[in-house]
Amino acid sequence: MKIITPSFLILGFFVLGGMIFKLTSPLSCGPILPNDTIFVLTGDARRVPFAMQQTKQYPATQIHIIGVGSHKFKINNNNVALETKSKSTYQNALAIHKIVKQKQLSRIVIVTTEEHMKRARHLIHHETPNTEIITCSAPLIGMPASQRLQRWTVEYLKYIVTLFGIKEG
Repeated sequence: MKIITPSFLILGFFVLGGMIFKLTSPLSCGPILPNDTIFVLTGDARRVPFAMQQTKQYPATQIHIIGVGSHKFKINNNNVALETKSKSTYQNALAIHKIVKQKQLSRIVIVTTEEHMKRARHLIHHETPNTEIITCSAPLIGMPASQRLQRWTVEYLKYIVTLFGIKEG
């Protein structure tokens, strides 16, 4: 019987971990309540329209689009606020923490794409540990399978790095 090389074992654990990462990531939208505050993390063009669609039943819901940066959004809604300074998921979490603290929120909804949700939720929970976080994942529809696999792999690697305490980079 041959001995399994350490590199093969590491590769096996990496692949297994990636499968677990994918299978345990929230892939749907949790319940949104009429008085929830919704935070949409930018970075993918699907997120803002998806969030607006999810909140149609509650037209008075407060929405914060976080990390707008150079994105050009034309929003004609008084219930939408734009945060323009954060440039990374960790900076998004800090911006959300500031708003949660300022408004004394005990429950928030986070909208981002499905592959990004697990790391985003982890970082936001770290900054707002006493806040209930409802996840609302925008699906990666209309994207080739190879591109989806690449995005999931990149987010999995970023998630591993985040678990080791590296929040930026």
